Amino acid sequence: MHHDDFNFEPVRGLPEKLPPDERILWQGAPSPRRLAIEALGLRWVAGYFAVLALWRVGASLASSYPLAEALVHAVPLLAGGLLTCAILYGIAWVQARSTVYTLTDKRVAMRIGAALTMTLNLPYVKIAEANVAPGPGGTGTIAFRTVGGTRISYLMTWPHIRPWHLRTEPALRCIPDAAKVARLFAEAAETRLAAPQVGRPEARPAETRPPVAVAAE
Repeated sequence: MHHDDFNFEPVRGLPEKLPPDERILWQGAPSPRRLAIEALGLRWVAGYFAVLALWRVGASLASSYPLAEALVHAVPLLAGGLLTCAILYGIAWVQARSTVYTLTDKRVAMRIGAALTMTLNLPYVKIAEANVAPGPGGTGTIAFRTVGGTRISYLMTWPHIRPWHLRTEPALRCIPDAAKVARLFAEAAETRLAAPQVGRPEARPAETRPPVAVAAE
């Protein structure tokens, strides 16, 4: 029987019901395979064990072992590599299964965390810029640079962050159809920030500039 660990959510991926004037535009999750490769270094780990296995075969041949026996010597290293890669893929699968990314017409919401689940809300008025890093097969990562003094914990949000950046930028990591999602975000953010802010005539400049989705090199 199927069991939903998040059946307590009033709306999938969100901790509470949406206000009447807010609607969901898109929901998705990371690709487990791409997350394992990009965030957990699956290919690097596989390559490391492959090099160790080749080195072991070469060392055995140099010690005058026959080829068949030299190949047998590499089996434990290959088995260890397969087990390690399986564990990494399992971690990526669990992370992807527990994640729901949501775009509404007002914010980006990220339900993340396998052991300790949290929901990160990013209103469009708090996002200065979105950067798109395209990947193979239409997958990609959309990272958000927040405005002002907003600080986000690196440890709490990993691996849902932009890699190789000192300041934590939350990201929709390794999602399918990244270009389509980026267009949805850009259009929704521009519409939201161009709309009149009732009761807020003194809106700050940072809240009047629409975020820009830029393809990262």
